[in-house]
Amino acid sequence: MSFNLADLIEHAVDATPQRAALLSERGDQTFAELEDRANRLAHALAARGVGPGDKVGILSRNTVEAIEAMVAAFKLRAVMVNINYRYVTPEVVYLVNNSDMVALVCERRYLPVVAEAFDQCPQLTSILVVDTDGPHDDTDPAGFERYEDVLVDQSGERDFAERSSDDIFMLYTGGTTGQPKGVMWRHEDAWRVFGGGMNLLTGEYLPDEYAQSRAGAAGDQVVRFPTPPLIHGAAQWAILSSLFNCGAAVMLPDFDPHAIWRGVQQHRVNVMMITGDAMARPLLDALAEGPAGGGRYDTSSLRALSSTAVLFSPTMQQRFVEWLPDCFITDSMGASEAGFNGMNIIRAGHTPTQMSIRLDRTTAVLDENGRPVEPGSGDIGMLARSGHIALGYYKDEKKTRETFREYDGVRYSIPGDLARVETDGTVTVLGRGSTSINSGGEKIFPDEVEAAVRAHPDVVDALVLGVPDEQWGQRVAAIVVRAPGSEVGLADLNRTARQHIAGYKVPRSVWFVDAIKRSPAGKSDLRWARRLTEEQPSSEDQLVK
Repeated sequence: MSFNLADLIEHAVDATPQRAALLSERGDQTFAELEDRANRLAHALAARGVGPGDKVGILSRNTVEAIEAMVAAFKLRAVMVNINYRYVTPEVVYLVNNSDMVALVCERRYLPVVAEAFDQCPQLTSILVVDTDGPHDDTDPAGFERYEDVLVDQSGERDFAERSSDDIFMLYTGGTTGQPKGVMWRHEDAWRVFGGGMNLLTGEYLPDEYAQSRAGAAGDQVVRFPTPPLIHGAAQWAILSSLFNCGAAVMLPDFDPHAIWRGVQQHRVNVMMITGDAMARPLLDALAEGPAGGGRYDTSSLRALSSTAVLFSPTMQQRFVEWLPDCFITDSMGASEAGFNGMNIIRAGHTPTQMSIRLDRTTAVLDENGRPVEPGSGDIGMLARSGHIALGYYKDEKKTRETFREYDGVRYSIPGDLARVETDGTVTVLGRGSTSINSGGEKIFPDEVEAAVRAHPDVVDALVLGVPDEQWGQRVAAIVVRAPGSEVGLADLNRTARQHIAGYKVPRSVWFVDAIKRSPAGKSDLRWARRLTEEQPSSEDQLVK
């Protein structure tokens, strides 16, 4: 039995060919239509030399063509690589060459960057250009082909070689503190952890590769709306899981809060996915503003809202509970190298809390010698996951050895999240050790300080990091976006923060900015933050005792 991503999608195609699979502003695409176009693209790529293990890049916003390209790559047993569409030429060159990419599907709007990078990427031989912004202008560089043109003469038949559970799914990390790295997963392991092949709370496996399509075809269709960009693994898997389950996924190219709520209303969305406060706040503001013509957006179809990957503060959770009292809201965390680590469930009538998880058969907190940290000891260890985890980093054996370690015969993924085990067995995740702040010997974790700063009602966004300090080595600094018209200062922020964290953890310096630079997925750009604190004086150059 092959637990392969292409096979899982094809089972859904066979079960519900006439159901809508992808919903977009350009119309709906059925499972049969997705199958036909993905098959044609796969044959076109094969004709251009793409085979098992070859890397196929996708440089696109959330478009139907991006999903077709993902599915086509899986069908060929090739490896899909998503490229951040904000990358400039040197970053594209690095990622193309680091991944050994041989083919690329890109939206025309990114063609200037790709054309500039092309001569520096000798292995990249095929580039297919998607005309999402209207007709092409016949000025494409030599060797670049129109996406639609290459599909015309290809077969739409499913006549591919047998696939394997061991085929590779690769997810490039964001590279916020260093160069992006490709995290390699077996298809089966990735499906178990990200795609619904295992109940993450009980560890129970689905009985066979047909279970999702069988159940999806038998029930009412679920409409999902992943709002983060497809460069984010959580968005990729939200769509893949929808396909496995014969569901429909809404595709919106850009993050537009009002367009998202219009989409929820138009498509009767059942499940919406976001990534933390960076998306939560503008979505909530748009929900409060309502449609241009007045009134409220119809959110009655929403049954669940999930946030993952970045901070989803209790303040934002509570606002969602107030607006969507009948909605099941979850806040989950994980890592590209380890997958799911835990989940908080937020309901009406319950006080939202910061993320905490529990130890189980695959989740542990280990000390530097690989021994479990004792509950209630106060010791800080490394969050570790065993079971279905990634194979390692592509072409980086050193980093693979550092992250994937074996203790007492058990292989763990240990990406660098530090954690403490409380007396009741819950795990408090403190953040990445690489970003922790050492102030006078005290270790301070930016995540918990950010959550405390964001608790102030006039804070729209916040990022916390350590900056050099002559006396303490490092001091806590905050970069803050204030609400329009607000004049909140450092002392005001810290009065609120002290209600949630100890006094030694509150920010000593603050930079007020119009916007915090983040990736399209909502993750903070720490390199930008460090440059800002190094090159500009703080907004309030004072120490708060």
